[in-house]
Amino acid sequence: MCALHTFSVATLELARKLGSSTLYEASGLPTSAVDPLVRTIWPGASVAGPAYPVECAPGDNLAIHIAMEKAPRGSILVVSTHGFVAGYWGEVLTVAAEAAGIAALVIDGGVRDIAALTSRHFPVFSRGISVRGTIKASVPSVGQSLSFTGTPIVPGDLVVADDDGVVVIPTTHVEATLALGQARFDKEARIMDELRQGRTTLDLLGLSRWRERT
Repeated sequence: MCALHTFSVATLELARKLGSSTLYEASGLPTSAVDPLVRTIWPGASVAGPAYPVECAPGDNLAIHIAMEKAPRGSILVVSTHGFVAGYWGEVLTVAAEAAGIAALVIDGGVRDIAALTSRHFPVFSRGISVRGTIKASVPSVGQSLSFTGTPIVPGDLVVADDDGVVVIPTTHVEATLALGQARFDKEARIMDELRQGRTTLDLLGLSRWRERT
């Protein structure tokens, strides 16, 4: 197993609380958000953890099986299939992942056995669902940096995924992004409190000048 960056429990809990959309805005990194078509397969899934990148050949999931033995506990598997949708993952790999301490799967391909994955509450974020199976014949890369739908992924980067989508924060940006994210979270909480007291978004967001133009 390779050693990944270790995030404290408090850091991961804060990242999950702030959520993907707040952290995306706070990061200031346009490439931190992965393709919006990579989404949760069951509502309410939420996870934060270090990335463990995996590259699969189209229609071939052998690299995932290899990664299951190599990825450190707590990792989020980020699997590039170059957009080829097939059933790379299902109930068997989910049980294996749970036993291995894998926190979640993010894949730009497809998965299957959706009812089982949902009932087990294992966080999976995928481009699609496919009944088609895969072969096991090649291992392009396991645990190596890669580009995932245009987002650079380095082993140990912070992945945050929820109903809004998936973001990846480089380890060197995590501390600053969380601080800015907390400030944004607190500001929005104050805004919502003032809205409940009768203020308007035009006033609170400095947009009142548009009132006179319409």
